Amino acid sequence: MRGDDFRVSPELRKLCLEDFPAERERQVKQKPAPEAKSKDCEVVFGVAPCFLALTQGRRRVRKLFVKDGEASHRASVLKVCEEAHLRGVQVHRVSRKELDKMSNGGVHQGVCLLASPLSYLTEDSAPSRKDAPLWLVLERIHDPMNLGAILRSAYFLGVDRVASSLRYTCPLSPVVSKASSGIMEVMGVYGYENLAEMLKLKMEQGWQVVGTVGQEAEVSQMPITKCSDFKMTKPTLLLMGGEGEGISKELLSTCQTLLTIPAGRELVPGIESLNVSVATGILLHSLLSSRSSTT
Repeated sequence: MRGDDFRVSPELRKLCLEDFPAERERQVKQKPAPEAKSKDCEVVFGVAPCFLALTQGRRRVRKLFVKDGEASHRASVLKVCEEAHLRGVQVHRVSRKELDKMSNGGVHQGVCLLASPLSYLTEDSAPSRKDAPLWLVLERIHDPMNLGAILRSAYFLGVDRVASSLRYTCPLSPVVSKASSGIMEVMGVYGYENLAEMLKLKMEQGWQVVGTVGQEAEVSQMPITKCSDFKMTKPTLLLMGGEGEGISKELLSTCQTLLTIPAGRELVPGIESLNVSVATGILLHSLLSSRSSTT
């Protein structure tokens, strides 16, 4: 085959340009991206977080950045752009390299949004259901991926409130929003300086405090119940401790019952517990299912 007989199809060339950003930069001329940094703003990234940040109105939105090229014509991206136009938000087309930089390498799916940050809620204004509400109380969750996954499960399963310690806990960052598939934009998370005081106050109001431990945990004078055997018949606070450390001794002392998730097989030494976000999803489903069956 002669060299001048070799041809690269447009489809293959497009793939090559997508996979090799340096080559793409040489062949595609673009305007410099607008400045995406601001003291009072952060960059939300991903289709679902950006769309929900626009529609929920909990953030002050400044600019939307969309990847230039055919990716901007995807239905999901067009939906985000439409919401931005409806709200008078500027839309800028930039390179994938710029979006990668804005999102610090996160999976942005071709969209980034410059907006004000979200914080933990402090005012106790949201009403609770009258029969048997369930609050999920998080202590020292450090990993934003875990926090995002927990929020996603809590919202889907119907938790009435998510509360968290403010100390030694990761902030409500864009990474958390992306990991929650945008649920963080919808569901407010309440922050408390002193979880122990909040738990004692709720106990005085007739709530029960339920902690969680591993299957082999040894806690003196404290009943440990399989989550499948527990029936939720009154207002309940479910405590989940941080990665590796679990619930602190201070909060553990306030628990009236401890729940555990039994393993379905004999575990190999060194495999003793579930990831905190996975365990939270299982326990929430178990408790909320028992609430439904008793009402």
